[in-house]
Amino acid sequence: MSNAINLKDHIRGIADFPKPGILFYDISPLLAHAEAWKEAVNQLAEAIRPHKPDLLVGIESRGFLIAAPLALVLGTGFIMVRKHGKLPGDKVAHSYDLEYGTDTIEVQADAVKPGQRIVVLDDLLATGGTMAAAIKLLRQVGGDVRAAAFLVELTFLNGRDKLDVPSVSLTAYDS
Repeated sequence: MSNAINLKDHIRGIADFPKPGILFYDISPLLAHAEAWKEAVNQLAEAIRPHKPDLLVGIESRGFLIAAPLALVLGTGFIMVRKHGKLPGDKVAHSYDLEYGTDTIEVQADAVKPGQRIVVLDDLLATGGTMAAAIKLLRQVGGDVRAAAFLVELTFLNGRDKLDVPSVSLTAYDS
């Protein structure tokens, strides 16, 4: 990690968003600061490069912001995992349990070629449910999921425990 830029200086906590009692970690200031954003992309590229991905996958929606520019840096393809009903064409869906109810994510049926090496990205790792579901979905369509990566990890929620791939987070918060 660069000594010059502390990424946490560019991530702000917003209390009671999206509902009371939640502290939201907003990456907007990081995205808006050219040097900090470049540092974050470079750090993720260094962490992901050893996995030799063919594809980077962004999880809706802030995961797109991370995976797409990183795919350019690494010279890989980029695809999206989206919420139900957001992708055109033939899709493959995966439903998973939430604390209260279920959710469904989808990928285009032809987005992954069997055996392609994949790294999945999102802005934040909290409970790990969405990332674990995305990994299962990508395996269902033939992907070889090698790793997961995040800008922010809320370590106190133990989301990493739900993931069966190596995972990297650039910043971590313990409470």
